Amino acid sequence: MTTAGPQPGQPVVFRNATVLTMDDSRTVLTGADVLTDGERIAAVGPNLAVPEGTAEIDATGGIVMPGMIDTHRHMWQTAMRGYGADWTLTQYFVYYYLTWGKKFRPEDYYAGNLLSAIEAIDAGVTTSVDWSHGLQTTEYADAAVDALEAVPGRFVLAYGNIHQGAWEWATTPEFRDFYDRRIQGKGDMLGFQIAFDLPGVEGFPEKAAFDVARDLGVAVTTHAGVFNVTSDVGINQMYDGGYMVPGTIYVHAATLSADSYHKIAATGGFASISTESECNAGQGYSPTWKLRRYGIPVSLSMDTSVWWSGDLFSAMRATLNADRAMEHFEAHASGAGVTNHILRAEDVVDYATRGGAKALGLDSVVGSVEAGKKADLVLIKNDNSPVSFPVLQPYGHVVFQAGRGDVHTVLVNGKVVKYDHKLVGVDLDHAKSAIESTIEYLKAEHGPEEWDKGMHPEIPEHETLANPYTYREDVSAWKESE
Repeated sequence: MTTAGPQPGQPVVFRNATVLTMDDSRTVLTGADVLTDGERIAAVGPNLAVPEGTAEIDATGGIVMPGMIDTHRHMWQTAMRGYGADWTLTQYFVYYYLTWGKKFRPEDYYAGNLLSAIEAIDAGVTTSVDWSHGLQTTEYADAAVDALEAVPGRFVLAYGNIHQGAWEWATTPEFRDFYDRRIQGKGDMLGFQIAFDLPGVEGFPEKAAFDVARDLGVAVTTHAGVFNVTSDVGINQMYDGGYMVPGTIYVHAATLSADSYHKIAATGGFASISTESECNAGQGYSPTWKLRRYGIPVSLSMDTSVWWSGDLFSAMRATLNADRAMEHFEAHASGAGVTNHILRAEDVVDYATRGGAKALGLDSVVGSVEAGKKADLVLIKNDNSPVSFPVLQPYGHVVFQAGRGDVHTVLVNGKVVKYDHKLVGVDLDHAKSAIESTIEYLKAEHGPEEWDKGMHPEIPEHETLANPYTYREDVSAWKESE
């Protein structure tokens, strides 16, 4: 048995780990092994016998869990990481939908997607939905897929174009040709969705795009329940037209009526919650506390790195915090207190793994650590961190203690893509070069004043209340007289 880092084609065994299986019973194993062979998990259990030549990874003190799954990430925007940290949703719309978003070139989509795909696998996000909603032509879509296929992760291209109506771009021969050329036959390593929103346009023109999705046999993903943007009108149009079908993903889903939530639940829909986004941009309060009342299954997403972090540790933490904050807020409003939390750490770990797999129709493929499933696995272990021990409550450790820097090893489809905290088979220098080129181009297009202005929106006027307990101006003299 070898002890060196895993080599291509080698079986891999994680030894002596705490294993969050995320199976139907959410079984937690201690002192257990996980063996992979080829693309799949071969066995899970203590003291596994392994084939000759298996690469052994000492997971003592660490946690092995399924690869995390992000069901909604605008990957092309990662080229401008952090640029919009102080934006509102309105400022985001103005920038990307109405002005500068139109300036992006296919090579800029490639750069953003490439960096986003790399940062995802680095953080243990083994499956990402590229909510690519600025694909002005199929040349842009080709660039987006080129980037995804250059990184050893599992991806879903959610094809969209905010600069046209969905009924326009989705019905073109070029769109169908792109699907046939780049997507069909790629299997579970490169999936496909159609991404568009329903602002409630009279006559329901989006029907044509739904018909294309139905013809291709692919799911629709849509930003639903976004305050003052998408409402119950769009949900009613979908429902009345027969287009609320199992596998549809409703992103944010924060400001819908009870009737709309019932329709989503009854038709087999899923919610994709981006809590950092909802809390910062104002789509509505992150709705997990509402969704569980209606029985709507939840997955997690990061939305965009132009604002927020690109890892699901942040998503899990923010989601649990927001849910519990609302729980306390509602209880306090009625004069009561909370003695037991409803949403638990293990629930949000499920959202980030199995929940995403179910939403994407991949539950039989990934999302849990079970023999026979594809080997998308993450080892959380950092022997150089004082926060790595003790691991007493492993779900709580993942949610509140761990972070990107604690991701020791990542496997996607049985292939080691990160080992001993270092990416494997990834050309980070190429990604840096592509991003530098994009930023240089965008800065030139903006000009120095506009570039700086975009990062620093105006601060609105606000009032600081007068304090009735402020000391008198003569307080110093008064003290001296004493």
